[in-house]
Amino acid sequence: MQLLQVLQLLLLLQSFGWLQARRGFGAGEQDWGYVEVRKGAHLFYWLHYTTANVSAYTSRPLVIWLQGGPGVASTGCGCFEQLGPIDIEGKPRPSNWVQHMNILFIDSPVGTGFSYVEPPLGRYAEHNNQIARDLVTLMRTFLRRHAEFQRVPLHIFSESYGGKMAPEFALELQLAKQRGDLECQLLSVVVGNPWTSPLDSTLSYAPYLLQLGIVDHDGYRNISRVAAEIAQLVYAGKWLQAMDQSIQEVVETHTGGVFLYNTQRRVHVNDVYRYGEDPKLREFMVNNVTQALNLTHMSEWMVQNATVFIKLGSDIFKPAVHIVTRLLNETPLRVGVYSGMLDLLCATPGTVNWINRMQWKRKDQYVGASRRPVRINGMLEGYEKQGGGFSMFWVYRAGHLVQEDNPAAMSHILREFTGFG
Repeated sequence: MQLLQVLQLLLLLQSFGWLQARRGFGAGEQDWGYVEVRKGAHLFYWLHYTTANVSAYTSRPLVIWLQGGPGVASTGCGCFEQLGPIDIEGKPRPSNWVQHMNILFIDSPVGTGFSYVEPPLGRYAEHNNQIARDLVTLMRTFLRRHAEFQRVPLHIFSESYGGKMAPEFALELQLAKQRGDLECQLLSVVVGNPWTSPLDSTLSYAPYLLQLGIVDHDGYRNISRVAAEIAQLVYAGKWLQAMDQSIQEVVETHTGGVFLYNTQRRVHVNDVYRYGEDPKLREFMVNNVTQALNLTHMSEWMVQNATVFIKLGSDIFKPAVHIVTRLLNETPLRVGVYSGMLDLLCATPGTVNWINRMQWKRKDQYVGASRRPVRINGMLEGYEKQGGGFSMFWVYRAGHLVQEDNPAAMSHILREFTGFG
């Protein structure tokens, strides 16, 4: 075989992913690896090639999934509790995203999941922009290793604290593309039950709980009082003090321990389940996934790294609405928000409030658009409103984890942005 033919064959194989693809854990071909994004700071990614019946996986989009927390691992909560091809029982997930598109799970910020820092050189991220720039550095390397994805439609999806991380990551990625630092086809950023405006979320707790009948007026007054104290601290720029206020303890006292992530979920008084923290998840990841990916020599996978959260303490209560505004005003990207209406932590009324105040050039198109019901197979699953480059989805029968609670509605949202779902 002539050299030119060999090179052409290599390019063809690369376009189909046959050079990079490996057998990982679960269905389909995969690839995974580390990128040193700063000295001693390493991010981990895990690519799941689509299992759709296509001649080339590049015919389907690439979706980046970022978990919240901050410090909850995409490789665990995202992949095995929400949207990956199998669950932690090893059973196929009928509503998994990989059957429709390529999914890139990233454990971010550094120190999350399989990602790690090397003491004393490595430093945890201490603000949102550092997280965003680290992710851009990872994507620069990823797109060199997987050059075939440079021409594939790219979308960023996230939830919870990802409502802060994803918009700034999208903005920095778009700016890097404009500078010629990398090549990608970023088209949209979509955030679910987002912590984009923490104060708006916090101020919505008391009225939300009162209207649902979960607290009475006494509970409403006490929760409102703590929320007002947090507001004063936020307005004064006292971010750490705002985070240290015990509003969740007050909510627990007056609600009898309602589940923050889904106010209608039945939870036993002895249950310890929290966001991304099924008691069986850590054992599953350490005993199965770590072995399959040959990562037994690395730092042990953690469900949630408290150090990541603590290092970001002064940034957690800062809003990111101005970043969303920049995306709408300065880029061609579509921006979407979806909200499970049973969530308390990032309650829908708070999200609607910051969207209502947000100003961008084409807002009149959004304001003038019709709010439409979303019906799937005749069943009402929520509502949507789209215009001016922005989309909002209100999701029925779902709390903080929309994909887990209402996969039918989530599939509709996926199709709206990616064309598949």
